[in-house]
Amino acid sequence: MPTVEAMATDRLIAVLLLLFVAGAPAQQGPSDLFFMQLADPQFGMYAKNGDFSHESANYEFAIKTANRLRPRFVIVCGDLVNKPGDADQIREYERISATLDPSIRIYHVAGNHDVGNEPTPNALKAYRERFGPDYYSFREGPIYGIVLNSNLIHSPQNAPEEARKQDLWLEAELERARASGAPHIVVFLHHPIFVERADEPDEYFNIPSARRAPLLDSLRRAGVKYVFAGHYHRNAHGSDGQLQMVTTGPVGMPLGGARSGLRLVWVTQREIRHEFFDFGALPKRPVPTK
Repeated sequence: MPTVEAMATDRLIAVLLLLFVAGAPAQQGPSDLFFMQLADPQFGMYAKNGDFSHESANYEFAIKTANRLRPRFVIVCGDLVNKPGDADQIREYERISATLDPSIRIYHVAGNHDVGNEPTPNALKAYRERFGPDYYSFREGPIYGIVLNSNLIHSPQNAPEEARKQDLWLEAELERARASGAPHIVVFLHHPIFVERADEPDEYFNIPSARRAPLLDSLRRAGVKYVFAGHYHRNAHGSDGQLQMVTTGPVGMPLGGARSGLRLVWVTQREIRHEFFDFGALPKRPVPTK
């Protein structure tokens, strides 16, 4: 039979343990995850298609970082190559992508340098044969991801029927996403819908306002709060009500004094947090610094 002193000691240990657990930081639940967003590896841009050694080094570094940090998935938001259809550039992108740990999924997004500034049915067919669908959805934990071919939204004139198919698919997919009960419906595309403001003037880097407004209406109705893009070759952020437009700088060649890097995105049932890291300041562990 335990002594009074031993029983008191046991009670003290139990109390201290309860206090420690109560004060400990909350652990991630089973649905929590983080993912890595890359944009514009754009093999060939630095040397104007003369070679792609610089892009190879940058993209290899990004994939090695993914293998080290181990995100749930990696998504590459367009301009995989610089010259549409260039076999050597495509093979190099595929070669390095294949070094990603097989347990980490990778999703590809079609950029204007992948299917052309004004995509044609033939260009879309070639992309689909090499990389798979150019618009599709996926589910990762609390994320219902919707990938769009923004080239068909930006410049649909040479493939109007393909653009219409995507529009109809998107409306149906947004309904399915809402019905799924997913905590977060997240859209990924190449062109930013807007760079800073929903009413900004049309320019090369955003979706023309005639097609921007109906797209934003559809996303708002579905409760989309986050859209991730590339194309701008630097970071930008804008909002339209609760919708956050996050534009991520390039893995490849930056513009406007920006730096090459990648974005980490942390997702829980309640919120999404994200942070861009240039290649000279990558984190040792996948935790936000802000």
